[in-house]
Amino acid sequence: MRLLISFAALFLSVILLQMSSGGVAPLDAISGLKLGFTTAQVGFLGSAHFFGFLIGCWWAPRLMGSVGHSRAFAAFTATGAIGLLAHMIIIDPLAWAIMRIATGLCIAGCFTVIESWLQAKVTNETRGRAMSGYRIVDMGGSMAAQLMIGVLEPASYVSYNILALLCCASILPLTLTKASPPKTPAAPRLRPMIAIKHSPLAAAGVMVAGLTSAAFRMVGPIYGQEVGLQLNQIALFLAAYVLGGALAQYPAGWLADKYDRRWVLIGLSFAAVFSCGTAVLTSDGGTTMVMLGAVFFGFTTFPIFSVAAAHAHDFATSEERIELSAALMFFFAIGAIASPLIASSLIQAYGPPALFAFLAIGHLVLVVFGLSRMRVRPTVEKRTPYVYAPRTSFMIGRLFRRQRDKRKR
Repeated sequence: MRLLISFAALFLSVILLQMSSGGVAPLDAISGLKLGFTTAQVGFLGSAHFFGFLIGCWWAPRLMGSVGHSRAFAAFTATGAIGLLAHMIIIDPLAWAIMRIATGLCIAGCFTVIESWLQAKVTNETRGRAMSGYRIVDMGGSMAAQLMIGVLEPASYVSYNILALLCCASILPLTLTKASPPKTPAAPRLRPMIAIKHSPLAAAGVMVAGLTSAAFRMVGPIYGQEVGLQLNQIALFLAAYVLGGALAQYPAGWLADKYDRRWVLIGLSFAAVFSCGTAVLTSDGGTTMVMLGAVFFGFTTFPIFSVAAAHAHDFATSEERIELSAALMFFFAIGAIASPLIASSLIQAYGPPALFAFLAIGHLVLVVFGLSRMRVRPTVEKRTPYVYAPRTSFMIGRLFRRQRDKRKR
């Protein structure tokens, strides 16, 4: 029972963190436009968030080793809360970018602590239930965060204060649990080339996944406003994307375990190009069509990270899995840093359809690269099981290493 309570405390922290960090992206986009920021400046805020996220992924295990889990978690939540509360004190795009670095640092650091704690508490008997619960609360918290934009007033201190309160509240379940903190695991080495060594296609796939996810989450509110959606409709638009991704996990996993994962990755990317075109065509078809377009877009793009990661792990040994997961997260973050600024600049220059044109080009390049890689080497006979892995920290590889080691033919 104590173990279940310990998991419940961790999962509650995950939900609160997701609602806080996930809510700030659309709120910043709408608030920035209301305060006179250019579209490109709003996109720069999204890039700054993922820059902070990348720093936090690297630094968090080292800080955790120096001061312990609870103190590290408190430091990261304080950093995130300060970044949120300072928004309406200093109205400047560059200052907001620094604040978004702080929130990115917070989310990476907090999830590093949560995942290392969770890894230490699970056993072979409880791993399946714990990981299923973790996936559910991660996806559910993310969807709730998108819906919050419908009730948060843009450019309001109260709105940012609510997000800061959620960030601060996330420290309570973890620090008040009676379970003792686990031993600090060694920080994974960051060797990006290990991903290139095992699968250049997987590295490209997770980079395109980062490019797609960050552009839609950070710039999607701008697109929604440009095509005439109201605030509550923008919230549903963003949540529809996450819902589509959640619905795709089972069929994508079934296909990835049954067929050559390169064909699955190419098929998803080709479908993503089609969904980008559908989203543009449905932008004038009313609210329902716009929402269905977002669901379809999420359905085709969300599983790409997990399929690409599974393909990379097919070529790795058990000892390499943690470093490989960190390397894949690095390439995801690189794509996520670049895409919001590029996408927002394109919208500013060419209008709302430029967002999906940019994403379609990224997936089309992945299709071409995937086809070229299939000519280089054959697929593997033994494959690791498909695993939906949240993109949260470099420590995520520890949680799913045992599941990946259960090989399938």
